[in-house]
Order: sequence, then structure tokens, then C-alpha cells
Amino acid sequence: MTDQLAGRLVDGGHRLDVRVYFEDTDFSGVVYHARYLHFLERGRTDYLRLHGIGHRELMDGAFGEPMAFAVRRMEIEFLRPARIDDILSVETRTALLGGARVVLDQRILRGDEVLIEAKVKVAVISPDGRPRRMPAAVAERLGGGEG
Repeated sequence: MTDQLAGRLVDGGHRLDVRVYFEDTDFSGVVYHARYLHFLERGRTDYLRLHGIGHRELMDGAFGEPMAFAVRRMEIEFLRPARIDDILSVETRTALLGGARVVLDQRILRGDEVLIEAKVKVAVISPDGRPRRMPAAVAERLGGGEG
């Protein structure tokens, strides 16, 4: 059974719908800029989850040695504001796979209108924080070979 809360895989990526709540906004009812990071994180997490790559399984060593993903760099373009009660879609796609990293392209949309564009570089790390090579099985699920 598919986890409906995790969004859905779409051609070339993942789509997660989220509603803007009062807690996401500033005093004027506009989404506070830092809240977009939460929406983007949920999109990345569920993108991995629906590809069979759960954070818990990564740390438990299900793909070889224990590992985790850590955001190393993020570029965000804030194009238009979202407002309270808006329904937003968070899109996530693999842009690049390399030895110890994955680069994801993300967008947040309201209908067809793009509100946020983000490029996120994620490093593969060991439990003690050292870089490690991405296991082939993880790279395969995210759209490529070992890279």
C-alpha cells in the first residue's frame, strides 16, 4: 500500500502537495521565508521514501555501511509569495549523481505558478560525519549508476 502522505512519483521525479497553515506565515499571512525550507525537506524525504530509501534504513546500514544524507549547499530563488490556505506542490528531481553526492532540483508551485526554485547539493556521510561513496543500490534508485 502506498503512503498517501508521501506524495507520488511522477515522470522524472516526485510531487508532494502541502497546505499553508497559520503557523507557516508571518503577521501578514504570507509564508515566512524559512518555512519553505521545511516544505523542501519534506519533498526530499518523501522522494527518497518512495524510492525505498528511508533515513532509518540508511542509518541502520540497509545499503551496506550505515550512512546518512546531509545538505551541503542550497540555492533558493524566491519568485512569488505563498499565502495562508494555499495548496502548494513541492517537486523534486535528481539533477546529478556523483560519487559522494546528489544534486536535486526542487520547485514549489501554486497550480502552474512557480513560487520557489531550489538547487540542493546533498552529501553522503558516515555516522561520524565523514564523506563516503554512495552505494550503487542507492544511486540506481535515484536515477543512475554509481556516477
